[in-house]
Amino acid sequence: MDGTYWGERKEETSWCSVVARDPKEQEDLWWEFSDTETTSVYMRCRLELEGLGYKILSVTGDGFGGIKSGFWGIPYQMCMVHMERLVTYGTTKKPELEAGVVLLALTKSLYETDSVTFARRLRQYWEKYGNFINEKTIHPLSGEQSWTHENLKQAFTSLIRFQKYLFTFEQDGRIPKTTNSLEGHFRHVEDIVNVHCGLTRPQKERVLHSIFMAGSIAPSKKKLSEIL
Repeated sequence: MDGTYWGERKEETSWCSVVARDPKEQEDLWWEFSDTETTSVYMRCRLELEGLGYKILSVTGDGFGGIKSGFWGIPYQMCMVHMERLVTYGTTKKPELEAGVVLLALTKSLYETDSVTFARRLRQYWEKYGNFINEKTIHPLSGEQSWTHENLKQAFTSLIRFQKYLFTFEQDGRIPKTTNSLEGHFRHVEDIVNVHCGLTRPQKERVLHSIFMAGSIAPSKKKLSEIL
């Protein structure tokens, strides 16, 4: 489950399409348009799907936020691709610091390792680079302190924060490790929508309704009423 945004966030004109997709069947199960991704949006998704008779075995998403709260009590898998992106944001794609090089390599190993091995490697990483990551810089004029390697520290902290949810798929082989199916779908949707320049939000929503419904085996009466 994930959302894709339309408009400019910096100009506060953005809004999003939030979609739940079955990657195995390549089916759009549920979608809604909202100004942003909120807990209430994800709770509505859960309630409507369960109301239709679906039993949600797991959810794969790109982070905590509203999705983790909305699907409380259901196994959650952190998308490994998004985890790599979060770490790369702090290390860059070509890190210059040794600690950054090793952390990025460790993160990329997620796709081919297991939870026990990864936990051991993460501990070893901290034993070697923990003091370096925790280094602080004292600013002479203000006397204030800040993390010397702030971006690297944030990257490592993100990895620790999500570690518990990176290997949920080990519980059930049907749980997808990434949201790649949905991301690929979003790229296809964006290509179609971008052909129609100058659409207002209501017009774009109608186009999106049609696209998502085309990827749905049995749209609910509610979805049909929103379109027709």
